[in-house]
Amino acid sequence: MKNTPPPARATMREWTGLAVIALPCMLYSMDLTVLNLAIPSISEELKPTASQLLWIVDIYGFFVAGLLVTMGTLGDRIGRRRLLLIGAAAFGVASVLAAFSTSANMLIATRALLGVAGATLAPSTLSLIRNMFLDPGQRTIAIGVWISSYSAGAVIGPVLGGVLLQFFPWGSVFLIGVPVMVLLLVLGPLLLPEYRDPDAARLDLASVALSLGAVLPVIYGVKQIAEHGPDVVPALSIALGLALGWVFVRRQQRLADPMIDLGLFRLPAFTVSLGAYMLACFVMFGIFLYNAQYLQLVLGLSPLHAGLWSMPGAGAFIVGSMVVPALVRRMRPAFVMGGGLAVAALGFGMLAVLPAQDGLAWMVCSAVVSSLGLAPVFTLATDLVVGSAPPERAGVASAISETSSEFGGALGIAILGAIGAAIYRGTMADAVPAGLAGISEVEAARSTLGGAVALAGQIGGSAGVELLDAGRDALMRGMRLTAGVCAAVLLFVAGLVAIRLRGAGGAGQALPVDSPSAAALPER
Repeated sequence: MKNTPPPARATMREWTGLAVIALPCMLYSMDLTVLNLAIPSISEELKPTASQLLWIVDIYGFFVAGLLVTMGTLGDRIGRRRLLLIGAAAFGVASVLAAFSTSANMLIATRALLGVAGATLAPSTLSLIRNMFLDPGQRTIAIGVWISSYSAGAVIGPVLGGVLLQFFPWGSVFLIGVPVMVLLLVLGPLLLPEYRDPDAARLDLASVALSLGAVLPVIYGVKQIAEHGPDVVPALSIALGLALGWVFVRRQQRLADPMIDLGLFRLPAFTVSLGAYMLACFVMFGIFLYNAQYLQLVLGLSPLHAGLWSMPGAGAFIVGSMVVPALVRRMRPAFVMGGGLAVAALGFGMLAVLPAQDGLAWMVCSAVVSSLGLAPVFTLATDLVVGSAPPERAGVASAISETSSEFGGALGIAILGAIGAAIYRGTMADAVPAGLAGISEVEAARSTLGGAVALAGQIGGSAGVELLDAGRDALMRGMRLTAGVCAAVLLFVAGLVAIRLRGAGGAGQALPVDSPSAAALPER
């Protein structure tokens, strides 16, 4: 039997290129966090309606989620570096336009363009890592750095955004991206190699339309349910997306060169890792809803202090991502992921018994423990998903990975948010006397803790204190139950991963021989 030569190891050029790749990833994460800080200033100057404000916040995520698969496939065909540089240029231009928007509709349009450009970043950068780092151990380190760059952006974003908004207009938060993208456009051609599938056919436009038609209605419906509760329109939107998704899958089965190679889903390393990644995003994004409310509305911290106390959890995520390579040298990825999920379950279990008063230290410790546990899952699941695909299909595999993250986060916000909202409303149903204020104020207090805080301030006195205590107690009940659900989900996934992935190694697994992409070779 012929010995297979070991994969080539990355050189200094690849590691320097990784630093360049981390820049747009950090910016992507920062862009998501700084906008929330700028919303009050945007509302004051542009005076958007409630619907326009919602679109300003959401349209970026809609376009990113809807176009990830398309951009991943396009990168496989025209080249990952080329697509990344095109996206970087578009992102820089859209950032300038957004910064100097003169109306709410203009800002919505430029945010949509930012979403189109942003959709190129994750699949292009991750697929470049797949091709630049062929050695499994080095690739795990590189993906850990890639994931850490998102966490670093989440840490830097609120602090930098707060400083900019203190001294400059709201548009300054969008201009952060311009020098980063200029640097990427200068260094990218020098340090990043080009990769593409030399045998790829032309992009199937019908598949592109079906993928958009499948993803966008589902994401829209889930977000609407999360924000406004179950209704006919979001339910029909989800049903339409699922129906178009079925048509999309049927079309991929008939195409000689499909947009998505469905053979990937027959690989245990791919499917189980993808599911673990999605569920990890489900619990992480779902619990974010409660963390901010607890810090600001229960403990009474300012937004700045709440953001600062969120930094230890983000820092723990970076540390957890960086220690993964050392762990997988001693243990199988399945046991590292399973152990990480169990540790994360402990963190969420701590949150399930969070005290209502003087619980800041307890909550910070919970965030640190859960972040340390989830970080190996994000790193290794991404590594196994991308490593399972052949190099020429790395773009679409990366896009599928990121799309599952978007779906997981949206579902977590919708489902876990609905659980907490139902408990809050049930607890507050009789806690707000109707005669104290107008109908709208009473309904707001029965729906959210923010509404209860506002109404308690209007009422004042002992009645206001009682109302505020009732609202905080209602939030705590929902938060504790939701955290318990998250802990149970994580324990289930930990067992599933430990069993189903126990044979998976860091190198990924070969595709089935009947897969359309099994015979193709990458171009360097």
